[in-house]
Amino acid sequence: MAIRPVLRMGDPVLLQVAEKIDRFDTPELHALIQDMYDTMESLNGAGLAAPQIGVSLQVAIFGFDKNQRYPDADEVPFTVLLNPQLTPLSDEMEDGWEGCLSVPGMRGVVPRYAHLRYQGVDQYGTVIDRKVSGFHARVVQHECDHLQGILYPMRITDFRQFGFTDVLFPGQVVVDD
Repeated sequence: MAIRPVLRMGDPVLLQVAEKIDRFDTPELHALIQDMYDTMESLNGAGLAAPQIGVSLQVAIFGFDKNQRYPDADEVPFTVLLNPQLTPLSDEMEDGWEGCLSVPGMRGVVPRYAHLRYQGVDQYGTVIDRKVSGFHARVVQHECDHLQGILYPMRITDFRQFGFTDVLFPGQVVVDD
């Protein structure tokens, strides 16, 4: 289909709460998801939310076998998630480095729930209900934040651990965010 431009931090669309999807298995929805997938793949992303390409709908995609931007991350199954609901399964939080296609060239340490249940539906309206932890839980929270108008820098608690990737990790091969 098409690789779409990714909106960058500062664009007001990224700060909106996205609208819920009420019609499934439509040509328009399938085209949107294909464009999101093509865009995410072209940028080596771990996930992408519809608001990042200027569409304020509750659609997120994520998943990969291996990812250049997160080489130590465990595999995350490719998922199309609409109208998600997140439920922490414990109060345990984990700090981890995050980047974002909408905040290119930067990384920051973000606290996220370590164990999570996420529910929603896929593009066909089929129910999704998973309990996850680790990087999978981090990716889901990051992408679902986009659907609520939240970018990861808003979750950073220690700005000494936020900056440009090439400065934070000098000498490392850095895949641009």
